[in-house]
Amino acid sequence: MSDKLKLGIPKGSLQKSTIELFRRSGWKINVNGRSYFPDVNDPYMECTLCRAQEMSVYVANGTLDAGLTGKDWIAENNSDIQVVSDLVYSKVSARPARWVVAVASDSEVKSIEDLSGKKVATELVGYTRRYFADKNIDVKIEYSWGATEAKVVSGLADAIVEITETESTIRAHGLKVIHEMMQTNTQLIANHDAWKDSDKKKKIEQVALLLKGALAAEKLVGLKMNAPEEKLDSIVSLLPSLNAPTIAKLYHSQWYSVETVVSSDTVRDLIPVLLDNGAEGIIEYPLNKVI
Repeated sequence: MSDKLKLGIPKGSLQKSTIELFRRSGWKINVNGRSYFPDVNDPYMECTLCRAQEMSVYVANGTLDAGLTGKDWIAENNSDIQVVSDLVYSKVSARPARWVVAVASDSEVKSIEDLSGKKVATELVGYTRRYFADKNIDVKIEYSWGATEAKVVSGLADAIVEITETESTIRAHGLKVIHEMMQTNTQLIANHDAWKDSDKKKKIEQVALLLKGALAAEKLVGLKMNAPEEKLDSIVSLLPSLNAPTIAKLYHSQWYSVETVVSSDTVRDLIPVLLDNGAEGIIEYPLNKVI
């Protein structure tokens, strides 16, 4: 590559989980104190910390070649960028977050149509304004600088539009969700000119491939065990797998080594069943990437 790939890393709530995802993908990103330019162990890449809310703007105008941000902020900024890949992870869980409309628990408002003529507070002003306008609902949208959930309780707004994964914070503030506006997740995005550059496109695609591989591996574990020849078929029949399990005959033995990949959610129930069916020496191990 003649020029390094300028990659934006989201600063703030997603920073820690993003850097950890890159670590599992093979890139070690070191944030030095208050510097906005962390070191990375790749001579063809340079990183910049940037708020997720602004990332798509800087990618669109070419300040950055690529970056990670939520598709909600891409929509908010109306940014003209190339979406390379969806990456479903967050600061809390590995599932999409939701932007919802919430009102006081005892409110008579049952639907967003009931908000006509009322005040709505949110950080997602542009998208929210367009959303209600598209539905011909006349509401006053005000920017919230923080503590958005408290705006209804304090009487500063009739409703809020806020992001949530579990709704626990919304319920804790005495609010109820009446409408889901959008689901959002992290996306790897690229500048159109950078995407047309064959070297940079190849590097961006490498990043996408390995990040997705690391995310896929989060939900899987490897299992390795020994199985006697007479019980091999019954043991193999118990194994879910990406493909068929790998089986190798042990040297000078009537035993076989069996290796497979299974969902981490099922392994706690699977191991006792395998033991009951004759498997021995079961080893469970984590996976860095599944590609």
